Amino acid sequence: MNDWHQQKKAWILDKLGTSESGLSQEQAAMILEEKGPNVLQEGKKKSTLQVFLSQFADLLVIILIAAAVISMISGNAESTIVIIAVIVLNAILGTVQHKKAEITGKSEIAFIPKCKSNARWGENRSTFHGNRAG
Repeated sequence: MNDWHQQKKAWILDKLGTSESGLSQEQAAMILEEKGPNVLQEGKKKSTLQVFLSQFADLLVIILIAAAVISMISGNAESTIVIIAVIVLNAILGTVQHKKAEITGKSEIAFIPKCKSNARWGENRSTFHGNRAG
């Protein structure tokens, strides 16, 4: 069922196996052991060369490559050079944009609070994570 927002609070608490006071210490320890800590794993990063080469996998770029090949076969060197220049420039700009987005994403992680609030054992607590102090 995907309509959790339409359910009664008692039904949701029962379905999740918890109560309004939060998880018991035993439940929290069991979940931590079973599922591990609640942290995001960093995915494998693409190298700059992989990002550059992936720019050529776009449908419009493939059409431009086909147009460059047709232009070259027909003997129109100027058109071929212009089309290839556009393709390479597009790949360079796409790679730069991708790398800038990666850097921006990394810098935004620094703004994520290292403190979370949780209800457990009948009381609200704040838990600090990472190297950031209070």
